[in-house]
Amino acid sequence: MPNSTASYTLTQVRDLFRAPVWHPEDHPQLPQVVASGRKPDVQACGVCHRADGPGGPENSSLAGLPGAYIIQQMADFKSGARTTSVPQRVPPKLMIGLAKSATDAEIQAAAEYFSALKPKTNIKIVETDTVPKSYVAGWHLAAVTNGEKEPIDERIIEVPDDLEHFVSRDSRVRFTAYAPIGSVEKGRALAASGSEGRVACSVCHGPELRGIGPIPGIAGRSPSYIVRQLYDFKYSARAGAMAALMKPSVEKLTVADMLSLAAYAASLPP
Repeated sequence: MPNSTASYTLTQVRDLFRAPVWHPEDHPQLPQVVASGRKPDVQACGVCHRADGPGGPENSSLAGLPGAYIIQQMADFKSGARTTSVPQRVPPKLMIGLAKSATDAEIQAAAEYFSALKPKTNIKIVETDTVPKSYVAGWHLAAVTNGEKEPIDERIIEVPDDLEHFVSRDSRVRFTAYAPIGSVEKGRALAASGSEGRVACSVCHGPELRGIGPIPGIAGRSPSYIVRQLYDFKYSARAGAMAALMKPSVEKLTVADMLSLAAYAASLPP
């Protein structure tokens, strides 16, 4: 890995009970639950969410989230209040199983660790009519390398800039998210609107969408992740303690609206 003295085998980077630490200077020492978890059911948080919490398109960025929010989400996974609209997706299935097995002390340690980290900008939004052709790589998309393109249609295509580094769990990897032309400005208008029963996003998430108190920041987050959460809120796959606050704001959103909101939020500095 560039600018790293660490080395791992392919087997090691695929081990769900061992979080690769490529750049130890980027973060404090990992607590045990983040570094290695606890076999057989509590996988290392740092495997999927990476050592300093940026996550990826297939899951959540945890860096800088309020500790109380992280703890509440784990409680919602455990109780069944937070599920997914696509039950066969492995990442939420792993989270649900992990939450049911993790101890309060492990959850507290992970929440304290990730909430103390500073989120970083790692996503570039590109508005375009055509995008690199993509394919499913694990639980995210990757761009083909032969230059082939296709119409974007009504999609956001979010891909790692370096696929090999991303699947090796390098937390410094950056992403490009392609969105339909005009998405960011449309999303900005939707976020500011309080019409049709919606509350302006800034009322709860703050003027720069970086969060207020226990309400998480959504600025600079993966647009793929944001769209999935808006969809899950709308169709009640997320029904936790804060879901009731979100429900009126998402009930009338179309998928196109969700894409625009996600593109706008992702375009902001975290």
